[in-house]
Amino acid sequence: MKLKDLKAEVEENSLQQALPLEKPESRLKEMWEALRENNAAVVGLCIILFLILVAILAPLIMPYDPNLSDMSKSFLKPGPDHWFGTDQLGRDILSRIISGARISLTVGLSAVVISLTIGVVLGSIAGYFGGKADIIIMRFMDMMLAIPSILLAIAFMAALGKGIDKAVIAIGLVSIPEYARIVRGSILSVKENDYVQAARVIGNKNSRIIFKHILPNVLSSIVVRATLGISTAVLDTAALGFLGLGVQPPVAEWGDMLGRARGFIFTAPYTLIFPGLAITITVLAFNLLGDGLRDALDPKSRKN
Repeated sequence: MKLKDLKAEVEENSLQQALPLEKPESRLKEMWEALRENNAAVVGLCIILFLILVAILAPLIMPYDPNLSDMSKSFLKPGPDHWFGTDQLGRDILSRIISGARISLTVGLSAVVISLTIGVVLGSIAGYFGGKADIIIMRFMDMMLAIPSILLAIAFMAALGKGIDKAVIAIGLVSIPEYARIVRGSILSVKENDYVQAARVIGNKNSRIIFKHILPNVLSSIVVRATLGISTAVLDTAALGFLGLGVQPPVAEWGDMLGRARGFIFTAPYTLIFPGLAITITVLAFNLLGDGLRDALDPKSRKN
């Protein structure tokens, strides 16, 4: 048998060990069926799809300009003209919440992309190669984890400055250790498996082994963490906005709305209630979906 044919056979056998029973299509179908049976996850998914639709159609469905001030209409209570009322500057709260959905989802998704990309690379290097690289990377990750994420994000914002782009970078950086630890642990649990050893024997490069043979088999934990990470990023965005370090006025952002309305909690409580509900519902939706994905991607959970 030629060496080329031997490599092809060994690689095929290694892939069969990684995915022994099912094709990717059947695995996705089974996951979707398991997810559909989880009512809480379906509710979370529906809410997320609704929020995405609102964010996309925001310019078309906002009843008023979210940044238009009219002091003659300040602190109008919820009613037919302004369903959620108006704030201290006479701006329509419903319009600002709809506009804020775009900011929160954009920052959340962008921050997760940054933290996921860097975390996967660092975790893969630490888990696969081990040695000094593992010690250096993971001790640095431990140092970052020792500091509360919001304090670390504030420190990054102080260094980078204010603005939505700076908020994305800051929130993305503080979440890197979580992804790095998850990927490292997952790789350590599978890198000595037969299919990985077979891929190494036939001469595959380390990068090919990591991204083709190892990461696809630890993808479920990464996907679940990324889903839950979006909810954390939304909370961090709101926290930075509340402190005046995130998105700057007059751009509408839920945390900034809370921060500016906290002085009117007794005179105009609706100015806090509605942006607070928006944050709560969004975070809850992503958490419900993340929990549902974790159960759907865990074979032991599906059997129970």
